[in-house]
Amino acid sequence: MLQTSRRSLVAVVIAIGLCHPAAAQSIETAAKQAIITDFASGAVLMEKNADELMVPSSMSKLMTVYMVFDKLKTGAWKPSDRLPVSETAWKKHYKSEGSLMFLPVNSTATVDELLKGVVIQSGNDACSVLAEAYSGSEEAFAEEETRRARQIGLTRSTFKNASGWPEPGHMMTARDLSVLARHLIADFPDYYPLFSQMEFVFNGIKQGNRNPLLYGTPGSDGLKTGHTEAAGYGLTASVKRGDRRIIMVLNGMSSMRERAEESQRLTEWAFREWETYPLFKAGDVVVPDAEVWLGVEQTVPLAASGKLEVTLPRRLRSEMKVSTVYTGPVPAPIKAGMEVGKIVVTAPGMAPVEMPLVATADVEKLGFIGRMAAAFQRIVWGQKK
Repeated sequence: MLQTSRRSLVAVVIAIGLCHPAAAQSIETAAKQAIITDFASGAVLMEKNADELMVPSSMSKLMTVYMVFDKLKTGAWKPSDRLPVSETAWKKHYKSEGSLMFLPVNSTATVDELLKGVVIQSGNDACSVLAEAYSGSEEAFAEEETRRARQIGLTRSTFKNASGWPEPGHMMTARDLSVLARHLIADFPDYYPLFSQMEFVFNGIKQGNRNPLLYGTPGSDGLKTGHTEAAGYGLTASVKRGDRRIIMVLNGMSSMRERAEESQRLTEWAFREWETYPLFKAGDVVVPDAEVWLGVEQTVPLAASGKLEVTLPRRLRSEMKVSTVYTGPVPAPIKAGMEVGKIVVTAPGMAPVEMPLVATADVEKLGFIGRMAAAFQRIVWGQKK
C-alpha cells in the first residue's frame, strides 16, 4: 500500500502475473456484420461492423417476440387467448414468397400457437396477427416497437413492420440484436425455452426450427435466423456450456451452408479461446483494513459492490492485473455501502473493467477532543506507513 499524505491516492495490486504484453485475440469472419459477446460479463469477444445499419430480415422478429413476452409476463395476455386472423393480415402474406405459419383467413389462433409460429416457423403472417392485436395495426405496432427498443438500449434500430419483410427504413445493427437477445434471455426465463423447440405442427403442416446450431452444436438453445436477398443469410444465436453463455450475431453471408459452418466455427472458437473468470461476489471484502481519518474506528473493510467477472483470452490469464484504487485515509463519517473507490481489472489489449468499492460498516466521526488528539498525534508521529 502506498500512502504519502493524509489524502493520498491508494492503489493496491491484488493479483498480478507478469508476461510480455500481447494484443487481445481476434478472428476473421465471412459475415459482413458480426458480434460475439459473453452473456455474464458483457465482454465483446469479436466484432465486425457491429454498429453498421443493416437489413435484419427475420432476425427483427425477435423484437416482436419481446413485445409479446412482455404482454404475457405482465398478465395482459394469456397463452390461451385467441387472436383473430384479419383479412388485412392474411392478404399481406398469403401470396408472398416469405415464411408462413399458414393461418386461414378469418380464423383464430392462440397466443401460444402464434408465438411458436413466429419463433419456430418464422411465420410472417403470425407476426402481423400479433401486431394487429397488440396495437390495432401493424404500422402502429412498428412505431411502438421502435419506442420500446430505445427504452431497452437498442440505440439504432427502426422498425417498419413486425416480421422483417423488406421495407425502406427497417434497419437494425448487429450490436442492437445482441442487446435484444440478452434481454430475451435475462428478462423472460420462463418463456425463453420456446426458442429451443425443434418443430411445430399447425394447420396440418409440420415445420422445423431454422436455427442450424440446434441440430449439432452442443449447448445451442436459440434464437433466430434471417434471410432476404438484400441482407444475405443471418443468425442471432445463444450457446450455453456449463456456466458460460455466449451471444452471437452474424449477417450478410452468402448461403445457408456458409451460415451454418461459420456460426459453428465461431462458436467453437469463442469457447476454446476465451474464458470468463469470476473474481468477486457482491460483499466480498477486498481491502480488509482501509485506514480511516478522524473516525471512532481506525480502519474499515472495503468490499466489492457487486458480482465481478472478467472475460478474456485464456492465454492472457496470467497477465491480468486486479487493483483497488481509493483516496485514503477515508474520512469519517462513513456509511455502510458508501462508494469510496473502485476495483480495476486490466489486461493487455482489454479496456479496463471497473467496479465500485464500498465500505462495509458505519464509522462515526470523532468528537472535537478526539479530532484534536488525532491531529496532534499526526503532527508528532507522522503518517502511518
